[in-house]
Amino acid sequence: MAKIKSLDELMKIRANVQNKVDLREKGENIDSLIQVHVAMATCGIAAGAREIMDFIIQDSHKEGIDNVVVTQTGCMGYCYAEPTIQVTLPGKDPVVFGEVTQEKAKKIIEKYMKNGELVDGIIPVTHKTVE
Repeated sequence: MAKIKSLDELMKIRANVQNKVDLREKGENIDSLIQVHVAMATCGIAAGAREIMDFIIQDSHKEGIDNVVVTQTGCMGYCYAEPTIQVTLPGKDPVVFGEVTQEKAKKIIEKYMKNGELVDGIIPVTHKTVE
């Protein structure tokens, strides 16, 4: 087993384990939860999807959103817009956001996940800007 060399590494391991436990515990009533799928194919990982996933896990808990489950998925087919995430609010259709940075993820958490308000960056491109 590799040695943990920093507090940041330990926090990432903790977040990963906590997310797996949350998924197991919340898996029976998944339709009542906010579901976030992070595209973690090679292109997504190269574009920073792993950091975005870690940020979403940590920040959603900081914001008091406990009814969220964050999972990784394979390619969504939007390689040009990586990193991409799909957010599904309970009872609503999934929305895919592209070119997600930590700043954009913060807006998605604060506006869309908390209040249901759409934010810029929705793909396909025809819906990229919220009016």
